[in-house]
Amino acid sequence: MVSIGEEAPRSRRRPRGDVRAGLVAAGVELARTGGPDAVVLREATRIVGVVPNAAYRHFADRDELLAEVCTVAMNELADRMATDIARVRGRRGTPGAAQRRLGAIGTAYLRFAHEEPGLFATAFAVPQQHGYNDRTPLGLLRDALDELVEAGVLDPQRREGIEYPIWSIVHGTAVLTGQGPLRDAPDLRQIESLSLAFIANSLT
Repeated sequence: MVSIGEEAPRSRRRPRGDVRAGLVAAGVELARTGGPDAVVLREATRIVGVVPNAAYRHFADRDELLAEVCTVAMNELADRMATDIARVRGRRGTPGAAQRRLGAIGTAYLRFAHEEPGLFATAFAVPQQHGYNDRTPLGLLRDALDELVEAGVLDPQRREGIEYPIWSIVHGTAVLTGQGPLRDAPDLRQIESLSLAFIANSLT
């Protein structure tokens, strides 16, 4: 029998890296089904198959595990966006292609919010964890706006900081139509389309 505070016997003990990775993976699945509040160390250890105290060899507390899960969720959102951007045909700097890539970003963002509400909420549960580099949602949006400038669609003088109101519109739409007061509206897709069209029209 395993005493409290011990992991499994040596014959069944996992390498330390495997336990940590397993706890993060378990946390991601908990977040997927229940959002950030569902990410609990005890439940993660139960899923992985180690005693509760074993988690503290890898994470100082529940918030540290949540931060890791938050990063995974944000990366998955960014990957979905990058995939949809890559599907848009057209040379960089071509006006039509640049506009379609911006539209793909917004569409992917909204689709992720509806398909993965738990991960979407978790992605922003610990915002200070994210440096917002080129592979984050904000980084991808910034690049798309830079391309619009290159294509002559967006006036360079309007470029600085414009990613923030655009992100706010898309994120607000995602929250309102996902878990917010518009979630039961009969014309959700029209609301989302109008939001994206408003952004596109405001940039030209």
